[in-house]
Amino acid sequence: MKKALITGVTGQDGSYLAELLVAKGYEVHGLIRRSSSLNTNRIDHLYADPHRPDTRFFLHYIDLTDSSALARLVSKINPAEIYHLGAQSHVRVSFDLPEYTGNVTGLGTVRLLEAIRETGVNCRFYQASSSEMFGRAVEVPQTEKTPFCPRSPYGAAKVYAYWMTVNYRESYGVYACNGILFNHESPRRGETFVTRKITRGIADLLSDKIDKIYLGNLDAKRDWGFAPEYVDAMWRMLQQDTPEDYVIATGEAHTVREFVTEAFRLVGVTDWQKHIGIDPEYFRPSEVDVLQGDASKAKRQLGWEPKVRFKELVHIMLEADLKAAGLEGRLVGK
Repeated sequence: MKKALITGVTGQDGSYLAELLVAKGYEVHGLIRRSSSLNTNRIDHLYADPHRPDTRFFLHYIDLTDSSALARLVSKINPAEIYHLGAQSHVRVSFDLPEYTGNVTGLGTVRLLEAIRETGVNCRFYQASSSEMFGRAVEVPQTEKTPFCPRSPYGAAKVYAYWMTVNYRESYGVYACNGILFNHESPRRGETFVTRKITRGIADLLSDKIDKIYLGNLDAKRDWGFAPEYVDAMWRMLQQDTPEDYVIATGEAHTVREFVTEAFRLVGVTDWQKHIGIDPEYFRPSEVDVLQGDASKAKRQLGWEPKVRFKELVHIMLEADLKAAGLEGRLVGK
């Protein structure tokens, strides 16, 4: 049975990837940070009794700042594939915590790559790179050849992790890939990210829990895809004969304003402006105006292309949040 190790397994992508790999017959090991409260709601349905012989999903309490613990775990598990998704992944928060973001998001990647090199484990490594690396992009759409120009501590840390992944591939022969994923969302998206703030906020508005949804820059333009499809692309990258880097995106860009408009349209509200407040706290010190990817290489070499498009994505997310709030049947649009 093939073994896989996933950092960031409790997050949106980690949970979908764990489901995918278990379904493919993998034995899956996930890293989780020790804290006073568990944050395993996205993976509780996978976690079973470790004493049962049919259990194929295991959790390990290790932090990405602990290099020796990472090396011991990699040696113990001896995984065939490592998917490095763990990070401080909130762009706005990275401005408030730049050192922490660099330590976890940037150096955390190096610690894991060093664990592979030092233990000599023969595995394939996936690095979760980000469209935020492009920042003030010099071209639209962005491809694997577009120069990086990060506009946040998060983007800068991801650029460092990207190039260290390339370095270990070229210097030490590690099978290492960078997946440059553009924004990807789902009902499991964290509630502090703008898309969930909108869809959950609408559910709260309809439940009379709040009067307004407070957002930041409505004109920011992003390439939004569906997370379960994007984790499939991660897996495909590690099944190739040679390791390469790939952009994963839909090729379409929409503003936050368009997301808000579409979400409110689905519940029959056209005058959404009175339900939205703008809070300067949510603006970044330096904005990224447009991120739009070209995934032609992934389509050509991986056989991957997105199926869920923008309006369907909004529908999926809003329907899930309305259902969670006991508001089934409130969708009036398609």
